[in-house]
Amino acid sequence: MTGDVSQPFAAGLSRRLAAFVHRSRWEDVPEPVRAHAMRAIFNGFGTALGGSSDQAVLRLTKSLAPFSAGENATVIGHAQRRDALTAAFLNAAAMNVFDFDDTHAGTIIHPTAPVAPVVLALAETRPTSGAELLHAFTLGVEVACRIGNAVSPGHYDRGWHITSTCGIFGAAVAAAKLLKLGENEILWALGNASAQASGLVETLGFMAKSTGVGNAARGGLISALMAQCGVEGPPQPLEGPRGFLKVCSDHPRPELIEGGLGRDWEILRTMFKPYPCGVVLNPVIDACLAARATPNFSANQIAEVVVRGAPLLKARADRPEVTTGREAQVSAQHAVAVSLLRGHAGAEEFSDAAVNDPLVRGLRAKVRPVEIDANTAVEAAHVSIRFADGSSLVVSEKAATGSLARPMSDSALREKFAALARYGCPTLGVAPLARTLWTLADQKNSGDLMVLARPSSGVVRE
Repeated sequence: MTGDVSQPFAAGLSRRLAAFVHRSRWEDVPEPVRAHAMRAIFNGFGTALGGSSDQAVLRLTKSLAPFSAGENATVIGHAQRRDALTAAFLNAAAMNVFDFDDTHAGTIIHPTAPVAPVVLALAETRPTSGAELLHAFTLGVEVACRIGNAVSPGHYDRGWHITSTCGIFGAAVAAAKLLKLGENEILWALGNASAQASGLVETLGFMAKSTGVGNAARGGLISALMAQCGVEGPPQPLEGPRGFLKVCSDHPRPELIEGGLGRDWEILRTMFKPYPCGVVLNPVIDACLAARATPNFSANQIAEVVVRGAPLLKARADRPEVTTGREAQVSAQHAVAVSLLRGHAGAEEFSDAAVNDPLVRGLRAKVRPVEIDANTAVEAAHVSIRFADGSSLVVSEKAATGSLARPMSDSALREKFAALARYGCPTLGVAPLARTLWTLADQKNSGDLMVLARPSSGVVRE
């Protein structure tokens, strides 16, 4: 850690942020922002349905079930209900478990996973309109991403799992707004969240990653509930001499939290992903699918594959030796092999079975370590393929599907939602849920939609 920590900077930043959240009205949120928030929750529900039967989520559910304090909140894709804190934890884990949830450009935060489960859980405990839920969610995402901007890129580079560490602030703010807390209480909620902000990149590829994201949601909800009951936090949890910004970043930029606040919406910089893996792998997969579509392509004749991309691609996804689907989510070698062989890259392609498919293993061994190109953006990649007969094929992807330059269409989001529901929760009739989510802003009681997220009571997940 470098720099002087004896004095705060941007003093009053946390209070001004709390004041903004307190004063904000749904009428102040532009229509494009409202529409994007709806899509984010729609996409998040889809990823939660897909992840609802994953072993990490099932094991987390089993470990927490004996201590659930009630049954007033829905765990998406499960018939059995839990208390609101447990449901928020499990739904956050399910949304993020496949790395198929939304990603904020620049920070790599997955903001919906820690924030949406909080407002969804609260909506089942009190009358909440769809507009109120979307408003609180939007503010939570905004706060999480802006704090993420202020500590990036050093925060993530040092090994902090930014979805968890910054997500808890967004979760706390969203809960505080839905609880209609005052400015002081929102500030306390931020302070209570600062006491719990944690999460390590070292957990990526392992079930423990889901505990960090789950704790961000649950911790954010707890932070607001404690503030509601008068649990006071520090007056400068973000900007203080030993506040979050200085402790968790060598070169924080607090001005990025306030600059354009209420005018330039960070939620519009969140991207919806076409593949269930780290965002740095999206252009790699796009390039491989394009290569596979060329005339006379034969995966069986591949002798070697070279992947070249941004430094983050090598830092996070140069993993040739993987044995589980969870590890494969951050493996360029697996992403290349499975997409070249199968011609698509969905949840099935990042499962344990796909990882251990002999054909995939064989091709994975022919993918060389990732090469760095400092001039290549995160959303771009280059794939070079050399065949046994000496011929070669080079494909470059400048802007991956799902990036800000090539966003997923509404129809593609609907297809993704349906495919994930079939994969993770095939007994659930998803059409009514999808229709309700798509019109969430018009719903009088948003808690009603959670009934549609539960399969019949006869279905038990073990």
